Amino acid sequence: MLRRVIRVPYALPSLAVLAMIGTVWNHGMFEHAASAAVAQAQSAGTPRFELDKSWPHVPEKWKLGFISSVSVDAEDHVWILHRPRTLPESDAAASAPPVLEFDNAGNFIQAWGGPGTGYEWPEREHGISVDDKGHVWIGGNNYPARTDRGLKRVSDDQLLKFTRAGKLLMQLGRSNQSGGNADTKNFHQPTDVAVWPKTNEAFVSDGYGNHRVIVLDADTGAFKRMWGAFGNKPVDTPARGPEIPPPSIPDDGGPGSAQFDIVHAIRISNDGLVYIADRENKRVQVFTIDGKYVTQVFVRRSETSETRTTSGLALSPGPRQQFLYTSALGGPTAQLVILDRKSLKVVGAIGSAQGFTGGHHMAADSKGNVYTALGNRPSKFTYKSMSARPDVR
Repeated sequence: MLRRVIRVPYALPSLAVLAMIGTVWNHGMFEHAASAAVAQAQSAGTPRFELDKSWPHVPEKWKLGFISSVSVDAEDHVWILHRPRTLPESDAAASAPPVLEFDNAGNFIQAWGGPGTGYEWPEREHGISVDDKGHVWIGGNNYPARTDRGLKRVSDDQLLKFTRAGKLLMQLGRSNQSGGNADTKNFHQPTDVAVWPKTNEAFVSDGYGNHRVIVLDADTGAFKRMWGAFGNKPVDTPARGPEIPPPSIPDDGGPGSAQFDIVHAIRISNDGLVYIADRENKRVQVFTIDGKYVTQVFVRRSETSETRTTSGLALSPGPRQQFLYTSALGGPTAQLVILDRKSLKVVGAIGSAQGFTGGHHMAADSKGNVYTALGNRPSKFTYKSMSARPDVR
């Protein structure tokens, strides 16, 4: 039985063609798969990007905390979610509202969000997703053991749905009420949402406390189904401490953990495949809409210095959505890794030399531009052209 495994080099050299490292049980098969991946990458090409250093235009009166998440709506407007509580006390009065909307050129449209009447705003903002109807979904990942300044000792076990103007439509779950992976009413620090228009279902990556994908009716919140890694039943694990310890995962060429670790991001392709960023397990798993496991790909699995190599996810535009983007979270080895979506072969990357500092969450617009969330400023990588070979300049 063969398992698909990808290893991305620690630093991708600009003169080398990146290849997927294929099946690993047999050395001969490994060499054959690697050669085939090189040939395909050379012929297929890869998108080229350029960092737009002027994007976006945040009103001068405001400061942004940690940029947690980014989403692009049907009008190609870009939505940013940041954490006001991460600003130093001296800047707290100048904090922007947590939700900001910009047009594609980076012009400011509106801002809203934060604690209010009739709902429980998350203590630690994590994910924002705008669905095909323009509804805005927001979740958080605070847990009681966190020691960040100003945070209450509660767990963000709720999910909020707003209009694009910031009017609450629905709160699902309650703060500090999770009953674990078997609980179909509450979440446990949900990270991201993707709505599948064909069935009007909301797919939630849930998340930091739970280890599952849970599917709901997007209008009513009624539970539909859920699953864990490989389609397994998700199980509870001990609560995390103040810091998330890097897991000890051997690079043995095997399929990896039978359970998700942090289910960090979720995207659904036009052809109905669900992509899950299982961050600390350094992999992306692929499922059908019904939760049937299809395949997986590891990213930089053998590295011990980077424990979060599949943090954000984005899909290139167009009916075929040829490319899947994922990211090593941050630091000098951060990369936006470009994969051929169908084969899951690595065909390119953008590194720190090109301005990529990491992607906690990611999104792509209809023009092929990619947006990333990390640090105190979101980034826009403008699509330039298709390169004849993997381009990492």
